[in-house]
Amino acid sequence: MASHSDTLVVFFGATAGANGGKLGSDEREIILLVWQIVDLHEKKVGKLQRRLVKPDSLELTDQSKEETGLSVDELYKAEPLDKVLQQFQQSVSAELKALGRSSYTLCVDGPLIIRQALHPEASRKNLVLPECFYSFVDVRKEFHKCCPNAGQVQDLTLPYILEYVCIPELPLSEQVMGLKEVRCMVQLCLHILAEPYNHKFSCFEAVKYKLESGACSKTEPVDSETVIRARGLPWQSSDQDIARFFKGLNIAKGGVALCLNAQGRRNGEALVRFINQEHRDLALERHKHHMGSRYIEVYKATGEEFLKIAGGTSNEVAQFLSKENQVIIRMRGLPFTASPQDVLTFLGADSPATDASDGLLFVKYPDGRPTGDAFVLFSCEEYALNALKKHKQILGKRYIELFRSTAAEVQQVLNRYMSTPLISTLPSSSMVPMPVLATPPYLATGSTRDCVRLRGLPYTSAIEDILEFMGEHTIDIKPHGVHMVLNQQGRPSGDAFIQMRSADRAFMVAQKCHKKMMKDRYVEVFQCSTEEMSFVLMGGTLNRSGLSPPPCKLPCLAPPAYAAFPSPAMLSEAALYQPPLLATPRTPQPPLSPHPTLAYYPPQHHPAQLYMNMNMNYTAYYPSPPVSPSTMSYFASPPGSVALAAQQPHAQGHIASPMMPQHSALVRMQGLPYNAGVKDILSFFQGFQYSPEDYSSMVQMSQGQTRSLIQPKEWLCL
Repeated sequence: MASHSDTLVVFFGATAGANGGKLGSDEREIILLVWQIVDLHEKKVGKLQRRLVKPDSLELTDQSKEETGLSVDELYKAEPLDKVLQQFQQSVSAELKALGRSSYTLCVDGPLIIRQALHPEASRKNLVLPECFYSFVDVRKEFHKCCPNAGQVQDLTLPYILEYVCIPELPLSEQVMGLKEVRCMVQLCLHILAEPYNHKFSCFEAVKYKLESGACSKTEPVDSETVIRARGLPWQSSDQDIARFFKGLNIAKGGVALCLNAQGRRNGEALVRFINQEHRDLALERHKHHMGSRYIEVYKATGEEFLKIAGGTSNEVAQFLSKENQVIIRMRGLPFTASPQDVLTFLGADSPATDASDGLLFVKYPDGRPTGDAFVLFSCEEYALNALKKHKQILGKRYIELFRSTAAEVQQVLNRYMSTPLISTLPSSSMVPMPVLATPPYLATGSTRDCVRLRGLPYTSAIEDILEFMGEHTIDIKPHGVHMVLNQQGRPSGDAFIQMRSADRAFMVAQKCHKKMMKDRYVEVFQCSTEEMSFVLMGGTLNRSGLSPPPCKLPCLAPPAYAAFPSPAMLSEAALYQPPLLATPRTPQPPLSPHPTLAYYPPQHHPAQLYMNMNMNYTAYYPSPPVSPSTMSYFASPPGSVALAAQQPHAQGHIASPMMPQHSALVRMQGLPYNAGVKDILSFFQGFQYSPEDYSSMVQMSQGQTRSLIQPKEWLCL
């Protein structure tokens, strides 16, 4: 069989829009193809062939009409692209047979006709191109190889090259678009084959048949001149769809990274890495080309952005993605108790995963908890399609979503979840500073992991249930060390934090009580630090993404009664040990007092300015109302403890005392009727000891809920 260098087919094409250096940049269809065979061994040429192509849209730009000299009537009588390509194959095969050759290589003046016009149009029309269109030589690069002093490849043009090697121009009668270019390229090829050049065509360029999947390491160098960002993608588009959009350009292995939003769903953007800058520059020319009915924006991006999305460090992911030519399906919404066998049974015998359970990758949080996501490898497209038919079918009590996925998406999802700490660090807050009194168990922070977090508590559980759940380990709990976490509506969140006497004790509790049953639910127990616990107790909201600031829903928890606090010098020692009754600000400042147990926030110049910002983000919590249940006789409040209140003028003209007795506290009421007034609230508490002059009420309508804050004489555990 003859080598590809024995025969060349000089090839040229033109479109109904822009041509020359902008060929293919406007998505216009091909309307003209011209070719001629050159036998490199015998240095003979074949017959010059010219074919018109009928486009689907019979519209030509004025520039195209002028350059090609073609009219709509001529194109209307022509054959469509698929028919012309068949004629091309038949004609070339017949001539090769006459010459005694069996293979050939296309020779073009620049890659645009192949990469930017022919392949994209064939992809849009679902045409299968012959194999010959996946390899070609560029006459400009071949000329630069034998005449390197002629200039840079990107600056070379065919007229300049002909002038450089002293080839005379064609007469005006023969300067018809397509025929002129092919004749000039044929002359140039024959010229550099002869003395003194004796050139051999060897710079073969390839067009990739399909996208290669693969993993990318964060340590891998990525050239920023090879990366683009595509925006406006349909949400259901896969990496194969993106590779099809850039058909004709070579994307690097694993070079498509679909971007995800904060909820882990695709956001219509992707980062694409090409094999070199030339292909990246050609990709930028496809700005606002269409994928279906949507136009796609294409911009430059950096290697750092690509690595941030697609780069990974997990050996588990690298091993999972090491299998070649696999179709990846993402499963979302799995039950947290689902096992590999459950997933394989759900997929069924008609869609077997590659290597059974080895073809499954469950996504987990850093503490080992399942996220409900998993990735599955399939050895062929048929198995993947069978799996996708099970989209939204039921596994256990949940419906499962299935999507096509990519290697980069696998890495991105793993990066997102594995980089999420048990409780993420709080961002700096710009909320208005306010004075707060807190005790060491609540604001004392440190990295010592002497606390445990209980997750999944029954919503009806109380402190007594937690102490019963802890069993023999209750003896190791610090005084006032049980903290129930409430949600933004003031209801149990299913979480609790417990301070242990040492990190070893906390470790033992986490080991022995993890997944132990409380009522009808199993409770997860994790060891954590005091700092992590304090972040939650200071208003953080726990969710799957870690700790996030909640929206402002409880501004009534910062009543004007606490707008001004006495200076630290006025505080009694006993006041330092009373548990806080209000939510603590998110960003504690260093203590300004010599007392190590006091966290104090200096007031503004004017007390009224403290609560002018009603958009403060914080969450109310009640540690263990009022501290720990007195009925257990377990945590007794220090004798003589007092709570600190601020002076506040009331409607009756009274001034509240700056110091409240120990038994005075706040009670929050939820679910009040919208028309409830002060008399209704007082009537509700009839029979309990309270003083009207100490009463303060503030009612807020927030998302259909009515709340009231009162100061009774006794704490009422509602």
